[in-house]
This record gives sequence, structure tokens and C-alpha cells, in this order.
Amino acid sequence: MKVLIVPNYAREDAIESARRLDDWLDGEGIEVSWAHDKKLLPHVTADATGCDLVVSLGGDGTLLRAARIVGYSGIPVLGISYGHLGFLTAAGPDDLLETVRDALAGELHVSRRATLDVECEFEHADGTSEVTHSFALNDFALSRGGAGDMVEFDVAVSGKHIDRLRGDGFVVSTATGSTGYALAAGGPIVTPEFTGMVCVPIAPHTIMARAFLTSPSDVVEIEMSPERPAMRHFFADGQPVRGEKGSVGVRATVRRGPGDIVLLDRSTQSFYDSVSRVFYGQVGK
Repeated sequence: MKVLIVPNYAREDAIESARRLDDWLDGEGIEVSWAHDKKLLPHVTADATGCDLVVSLGGDGTLLRAARIVGYSGIPVLGISYGHLGFLTAAGPDDLLETVRDALAGELHVSRRATLDVECEFEHADGTSEVTHSFALNDFALSRGGAGDMVEFDVAVSGKHIDRLRGDGFVVSTATGSTGYALAAGGPIVTPEFTGMVCVPIAPHTIMARAFLTSPSDVVEIEMSPERPAMRHFFADGQPVRGEKGSVGVRATVRRGPGDIVLLDRSTQSFYDSVSRVFYGQVGK
């Protein structure tokens, strides 16, 4: 058996707990590996190949990093909260060893979370183009650039044109991401059992644009308007999606990913407990 530990290297308490977990797993005869510190080693790619469990020690951002490492492989991810909200995590540091023990014994609830497969096209100055693929557990976002100009773009779903919009951007999220950027932009809170996509315009320059949901098989297509070549950025789970230097993002295609993230938690009510605590109660209650 093998476990990958993904700590938040910016938090000393998370690193200390990771060391404690490492010692305990070693004593149980379980092989352990650590994800690298991406700030010190930004070009090193973490790998979960051969792992039976990935343990994230940090906040939701650290868990999203663990999800990117796992990708569509189906390796279970367990989040231990050292962050502010801990919306996606299963337990706190006081329950670390007990929770990991239960996870390894198969005694935790399994929540399957839909993912996104994002295809972005970038155009070079010479007219050639390149395409990149990105994984996302939370969302893909088109955002205006640093100059502050609004962006203009067309949105279509499975070949059906919806509208040409102007505004600060557009978010396509999973149900998991519905409580993140999409919620901040005015979208709904969606149960994790929903496997379609949540589409939310960001500060649209019209009162007509509204958030909408797609079916799991739909494909969302976003194409930048050539009539308004404003600076724009693409993000997958908050991470910049870029082409070669000097290229410009011209379109993005977002569909449900080919595999789910297997998230471990304490019960079938974990999502609603978090919704109540974070959005209808007091954070940290």
C-alpha cells in the first residue's frame, strides 16, 4: 500500500502533521511519498501513480492541488483542514490519524465529484494556433485582463448559440465548484450529485444574462469576439492556462471530464453540513 501526502508548505502546522502522519504510516508498513513544494520546485510534476490514497493537509486550495495530481485516475483523495473554510475537507488536524486509518480501512463515505476537461485554443501573431488541455475539479473561468477592459465573447452549448455577452468574464463550474467562483458571481449552490455544468456570467453588461445548468453530456463553447480584442485570461481551478509567449486565447471548449474525483468524507450529509456551517451559519462553528 502507498500513500501520497500533499501538504500546504506555507503552513508549519500542516508540515508538522505531515511528518507525524509519515512516521505513523511508516510504522504501519505503508510506503509514503510527498508532493514537492511547488514554490521551490515549480517545474517538477508530482505523480500519484501506484498510490492507494492521497492525503491533502491544508485548505481547499491544497485539496485542489491534490486533485490536479490525481487527475482522472480515480485514486481516493482525503482532505484534512488547516485552512479557513475547509469546505471540501473531511476532518481537522486533531482527527488526523484516526481519519486516515478509517480511510485506509475503507470505512469513510465516498463522494464521486464530476470534473472538467478544458480545451483552450491560442492564436499566435503569425496566424498559427495551438491547443492546450487542462483538468479542473472546481471550474474554468474566462476573465478580463489587467487593463480592466470588459471582454466580449460568444457562448454556445453543444452547437447551439446562446448569446454574445460583454462583461468581466464567464465561469463554467462543476457542482463542486458551484460554491466557489461561480457562487461569488451569482450562481446557485448545487448538490455534488449533479453531474452537469454550472454556467455563470461575471458582471454581465445586461440584466438579461442569467446563470444556467447543462446536462452531463453537453459541451460549453466560449469564443472571443474578434471585434473587441481586449486583454483576457483563462484559468482552470484558479491556475492560469497559457499558450506560448505572445499568444492570445481565442476560444475554450469545456466538457465533463472522463473520470471523477473520489473524495472521502465522514457521511452522506457532509456537503449539507458544510453548506449550513459556511453559508448559513458561522464559519468555524
